[in-house]
Amino acid sequence: MSETKRSKELSATGNRFVPLKIKRPQNIKNDVLSGLTVSMALVPEAIAFAFVAGVNPKVGLYAAFMMGLVTAIFGGRPGMISGATGAVAVIFTPLVAKVVAEGQSAGMSTEMIMESALGYLFAAVILMGMIQIICGLLRLGKFIRLVPHPVMLGFVNGLAIIIFKAQFDQFTVGGELLATTPLAVMSGLILLTMGIGIFLPKLTKAVPATLVGITVVSILGHFINQGNPGLVRTVLDFVQDRNASITTIAAGLPTFGLPAIPFSFEAFNTILPYAVLAAAVGLIESLMTLTLVDELTETRGRGNKECVGQGLANVVNGFFGGMGGCAMIGQSMINIRGGGRGRLSGITSALCLLGFVLFGAAFIEQVPLAALVGVMFMVVIGTFEWSSLRLMNKIPGSDLLVIVTVSAVTVVVDLAIAVLVGIVISALVFAWEHGKTMLAEKKELNGRTLYCLSGPLFFGSVTSFKGLFDFKKDAAHVVIDFAESRVWDHSGLEALQNVTERYSQNGKKLHLLNLSKECRRLLGKAGNIVELSVIEDLEWHIAADTLA
Repeated sequence: MSETKRSKELSATGNRFVPLKIKRPQNIKNDVLSGLTVSMALVPEAIAFAFVAGVNPKVGLYAAFMMGLVTAIFGGRPGMISGATGAVAVIFTPLVAKVVAEGQSAGMSTEMIMESALGYLFAAVILMGMIQIICGLLRLGKFIRLVPHPVMLGFVNGLAIIIFKAQFDQFTVGGELLATTPLAVMSGLILLTMGIGIFLPKLTKAVPATLVGITVVSILGHFINQGNPGLVRTVLDFVQDRNASITTIAAGLPTFGLPAIPFSFEAFNTILPYAVLAAAVGLIESLMTLTLVDELTETRGRGNKECVGQGLANVVNGFFGGMGGCAMIGQSMINIRGGGRGRLSGITSALCLLGFVLFGAAFIEQVPLAALVGVMFMVVIGTFEWSSLRLMNKIPGSDLLVIVTVSAVTVVVDLAIAVLVGIVISALVFAWEHGKTMLAEKKELNGRTLYCLSGPLFFGSVTSFKGLFDFKKDAAHVVIDFAESRVWDHSGLEALQNVTERYSQNGKKLHLLNLSKECRRLLGKAGNIVELSVIEDLEWHIAADTLA
């Protein structure tokens, strides 16, 4: 497809801010540079989500490394980035808080309390991973197809809003807004980062604009802090603002260990609800991010393999001291727009992150928060489906309702709940629209009344179906032709039985013609519930009351 034609299509859909398809060649240089850029953006989020879960920052950093590495190798979507995420962290937060509260009431020492809390957390992460692996092996990833496009738009917009809101935490110290001068400097550096991200690609695409922006702002921030110490807030400032006792993000290699948790049914019962919910949320976010990356790159990932990869990564997390996670839409967008297409980009980001933790903590701690906030603001601009704003008067009201509802619920409540609500609304709208009217052509043929149905017979259409028949004036034998119709559920069966009984009360008999194999199978299974006459043709030669 030519670029001119593509531009016309994008203009027709109203998507003029950000190109829907991102055509970048896949090569080692792009993967490595993009992976390096992503690794820098992973650090503050991994630390922030560790604080959300109530654990040490290194638990979040370990999770980001292991999730990124394992899913990059074994996952089903090259180029997609996984790590410690807020969606999973908020699920495990009540579990950690519960164990801490129980330990405090039992008079345990602080060290023992945290060991117990981490034990329950790691065990829940392992169970979460096992559930995800089972989902992949059962090939449940295919059910992502049930997510309608309006739900996808709402999901993307909701996550963009969440990412945008999360950045404002960087503008505060101790819960208070920065003073005027630091705030002005930070705002200026954010604009500089965004400006580089917007204009540099117009000059050259040899290196990711995001990486150049972080590097330039880091150098500038270093010189500003030389003359005015503390004026430019850094990653280390962010960490110490939340826990003053932490002096560095440096740590050693993650080590293997069994979770410190009692081997009992009570302990299993404690972690099970959190593990199930986290597994569901993790898979939903990962599979929907996979779908988005598919659209951006015009390639196709493997959903079931991604389920297994996510599950394996979480199992490894639990045994090596990570808090678990899932795919990250923000970092995945950074990677894709930076040219990262292959598995090497994810592997590079994970290894670079580990390198920062092991050897380069002094460097990464001095990266200005403004650079990372500017990068995430660019992610927000690229993630939000601006075209959905211009589709308000061009799509059905029900689809607009789904988009707005899913976006709002994603921001206010939870991603999994939002997707579920969106699917339910879409399904109900579909059922309503297809069940409002059911058509039938009525004929008198050889002393019999023939109804040729058109449309599905299910719970949404049974009322219309029952209103089609004239029980008093029809002939003694009534035939319903299902050549253009199907019986889909028990409500349809019950409607047929009801019509049969009403004809019987008027001394007439109902017959069913041209049933599909699926309909016959459904009626056969309901043989002890309904009694219907199924015929083979209108000549009555092979008539059979198979269910009588």
